Amino acid sequence: MHIYQIESNFGLNNLKRSERDEKELGPQEVRLKMDSISLNFRDLLMVKGLYNPRQPLPLIPCSDAAGKIIEIGSEVNDWKVGDAVMPSFFANYEDGLATKQKLSQTLGGPLDGTLRESMVLPERGLIRQPKGWTHAESSTIPCAMLTAWSALHSGDKLETVLIQGTGGVSIAALQLAKSLGAKVIATSSSDEKLERLKELGADEVINYKTQTNWGKQVKSLTNGVGVDVVVEVGGAGTLEQSLRAVCVGGCIAMIGVLSGVKSEVNLTSILMRHIRVQGIIVGHKKGMLDLVSHLETTDIRPIISDRFSFDDAVGAFHHMEAAKHFGKIVVNM
Repeated sequence: MHIYQIESNFGLNNLKRSERDEKELGPQEVRLKMDSISLNFRDLLMVKGLYNPRQPLPLIPCSDAAGKIIEIGSEVNDWKVGDAVMPSFFANYEDGLATKQKLSQTLGGPLDGTLRESMVLPERGLIRQPKGWTHAESSTIPCAMLTAWSALHSGDKLETVLIQGTGGVSIAALQLAKSLGAKVIATSSSDEKLERLKELGADEVINYKTQTNWGKQVKSLTNGVGVDVVVEVGGAGTLEQSLRAVCVGGCIAMIGVLSGVKSEVNLTSILMRHIRVQGIIVGHKKGMLDLVSHLETTDIRPIISDRFSFDDAVGAFHHMEAAKHFGKIVVNM
């Protein structure tokens, strides 16, 4: 079986193509033949050793993928050969409140991930692809799109939303928020990308390079109220402005740390304005099932910025590192 793995040391130069024997199939397991693998920023951090420096190596990276079942175990009842499916990011998180145990087993670290020709998974660790979606489109759902879905449902109401940037989660949040009837304000450092966000449905856009106090601008665009939910991907470098942008009683859904992990926070603002800062790490299986059902009622399709062949999977990571993409990067088998 063809795979990519981080070998004895972290770093993109240590992400190598290799071979592994196929795993024997258990009675309640299925074998999934990969068609498409989509990259997340977490995958890049994992390869570079910045996500978990203590991660045991070697490791097959990546978490998002889609393909077809090519073999089923003797006790599998819910799936058949040929079914188009996606693996769940969490191996043990079916529903309900998060626990340490539920969050401990994730694809792409600490468990081997999806950047391979095929993989064996427990039958409960699969979700069907939305009807009419391609494998490449479906490969963006398990982490990126589900994270956006979870973020949008983290607050008490969803009339106004702020998204940051043009990565896969942010664009998915824009598309999903519009499908749920919300007004969306979007930020980016590129006027060209802001125009593309407007084409995708953003109601208002802000260039955070030219308007450094963009939290105040968000307030102005909402008649001084602020947004109900901030989909926070920046982390330390943007949290202060997000606190200014969110409404009284609103929620900051913390899903990324693109601009750093440590920041001085004005706790008074959080306390006095009853703001919730909610950590989001993808979502559970039930949330993904709800998301797939919702997607089938809409005309949403993920924005795939760039496609790479499996032979050039390392190039896909370099492209993500350069941060020139708009939407998702997909590796096709």
